[in-house]
Amino acid sequence: MELKLLNEQGQEGAGVSASDVVFGRDYNEALIHQVVVAYQANARSGNRAQKDREQVKHTTKKPWRQKGTGRARAGMSSSPLWRGGGRIFPNSPEENFSHKVNKKMYRAGVCSILSQLAREGRLSVVEEIKLEAPKTKLLAEKIKAMGLESVLVITDTVDENLFLASRNLPNIAVTEPRFADPLSLIYFKKILVTKGAIAKIEEMLG
Repeated sequence: MELKLLNEQGQEGAGVSASDVVFGRDYNEALIHQVVVAYQANARSGNRAQKDREQVKHTTKKPWRQKGTGRARAGMSSSPLWRGGGRIFPNSPEENFSHKVNKKMYRAGVCSILSQLAREGRLSVVEEIKLEAPKTKLLAEKIKAMGLESVLVITDTVDENLFLASRNLPNIAVTEPRFADPLSLIYFKKILVTKGAIAKIEEMLG
């Protein structure tokens, strides 16, 4: 598998050979959907709390007598059938939203995403990305010179200058291969991977 190599001016150079196991896999939409949904679900936290009829602070007095009024029978105003009453199956902070995805499935899903990005021309390789100072302007100018806007940079090691320069740019993110999640790979329009990161990705997913 040959990946496009970009220089600092955004021009394509000689291709970089990559593993077909990672970057040449067939597109599996169902698996990618399952991996992305599981990643989003596992990021959720159970922070919703609702009250049942026992926890609602209402009087336990019978609203009206059982017979003779012509209205439906009612025992107390905390009934779930009443406005302001308790919920039948309330949400609790202990609610678990996590999905289980096997490691083999997760790796196959990420490989399928990377392979499709390479086929669509959204994944490119660069020699390295380094900054002389932790300046947001320097990184923005470097990315703009390459003709890119929304980009995820995957580098083998994120130094302090690169981290500080990228954290205030909404359309640019910098990460290491082990932290490259499937949602970010799909969200950004372009993926830039350094040569050092290619080897780490192949070692992780190959």
